[in-house]
Order: sequence, then C-alpha cells, then structure tokens
Amino acid sequence: MSDLVAIVYPSEAKAEEVRQRLLKLQKEYLITISDAVIAVKTDSGGIKLNQLVNTTAMGAMTGSFWGLLIGVLFLNPILGVAVGAASGALGGALSDFGIDDSFMKNLSANLQTGNAALFVLIKHMTADKVIKEIKDAGGVVLKTSLDETKEAALRDALASAVERPAA
Repeated sequence: MSDLVAIVYPSEAKAEEVRQRLLKLQKEYLITISDAVIAVKTDSGGIKLNQLVNTTAMGAMTGSFWGLLIGVLFLNPILGVAVGAASGALGGALSDFGIDDSFMKNLSANLQTGNAALFVLIKHMTADKVIKEIKDAGGVVLKTSLDETKEAALRDALASAVERPAA
C-alpha cells in the first residue's frame, strides 16, 4: 500500500529542490516513489500541476512508433506516424496515473499565490533517513496518509527547520 504526503513550500523552486532530493534518495534505495507532483497557485488563482511524467508526450512518442510500424505494413509510413502520434497524444492526455489531478487541485485551492505543494506517493521508505535529508528544507505538512508516529516525526522535523534562523 502506498502513502501520500503533501507538503507546502513558499515557492515552486523550493518544492522542486525537495522533489529532486527525493529522486536522488530513490536512486540510493531509501525511498520508492510512485508519483511526485508539484501544484502551484498562479497569480490568476488557478492551480498549475508540474507532473513528474508528461503523459501526453509519452503517448505521442509511443503512438508514433506504433503508427510507423503499422504504416510500414500498409505502405504508408508517413500517415501511420501522424495518426499514431495524434492518437497517442490524445490517449496520453486522457490518461492519469498516480495521484488524482482533481484531488491535488482541490487540496491546493487554499494555497497562497506563489506557494507550491509537493505531492508524493510513496510505496516504501526508510523514514528516518528520508526525513533527515529533507528536514532542512522546511515546509508545512498539508496532508498525509502516514501512521501517526511517522506523521508526527515528519511534522516535528519540518517545524524544527522553520524555527532555526537561516544561516
């Protein structure tokens, strides 16, 4: 079972920095991430989602490949690539995996303009080591599905970074 963690940061850059730290920790096998999305409240009041994987681009790329293959079989590879890319992009745009987009937008609606929320779907993690690596970034826990002890440890670690004056 996966756990969801949502942490609010003062800027998109800070949220991206923490996401990159988590991806680095994933390479060290300290955490396994299913999805990591940054939601930013824009000046116009809308919510922009910065996905880890662009499903539209991935769909267009795989659609182009299959369209080319089918086009070669029917002696029209150019048409096959075009139709394959278009259908793949449409399929990618309509598909959603990981954290539900509408859930993230609804939860991020109360953010202040310019703030960003990092949503991470975690399959497995070594909590003490991961928290140690991200605690100096600060942030405020918006929502988690962690058990009470892990959630309290995360909240305390992030709060201690806020209490310390910046060096």
